[in-house]
Amino acid sequence: MVIKVFLASSSGSTAIKKKQQDVVAFLEALKVDYTQLDIACNEENRMWMRQNVPEEKKPANGIPLPPQIFNEESYCGDYDTFFDAKEDNLVYSFLGLPPPPGSKEAVQADEAHIVENGTHVEETNAEGNLDDSIANAEEEQEEADDDREEEDLQSEEEEELRQLEEEEEAEVQEEEEEDLEEPQEEEAE
Repeated sequence: MVIKVFLASSSGSTAIKKKQQDVVAFLEALKVDYTQLDIACNEENRMWMRQNVPEEKKPANGIPLPPQIFNEESYCGDYDTFFDAKEDNLVYSFLGLPPPPGSKEAVQADEAHIVENGTHVEETNAEGNLDDSIANAEEEQEEADDDREEEDLQSEEEEELRQLEEEEEAEVQEEEEEDLEEPQEEEAE
């Protein structure tokens, strides 16, 4: 994979020149294989760069300024995104390249793959995907909690229904007793 850096060799802007120099110097320091493509002297390069920068990444005027960075045909970003990746030690990811062993980025990637209990993800994947296992366990726990809540709710509803039935029965008995007492009262008169 070849990294393509689109530059303007005859830019009048000092800021653009400094940004271009920063990108090139950093890529050289990392010994990344790259190609410089001049958009000032080559109309084809300029048109290709403008057409291949994604619309959402273009400035308001629609014309992207150098430096623009690509991995073959894939857009990586402009100077600002390169700078952010550099600050975060993620330049290889930004460029779409695997980090060399021992680099800060490779170490960060390894640390990101260590599970809380100190087991490497690769080790847990041999026994089954830990992430899936955790997700499944969480789903099962949620389902069990939901079932328990539903059972509790049903029990409460059943209890309320039973109490209502008892109250209705008590009312019916009272009415029956009252009905029985009324004829006796009338007979006594």
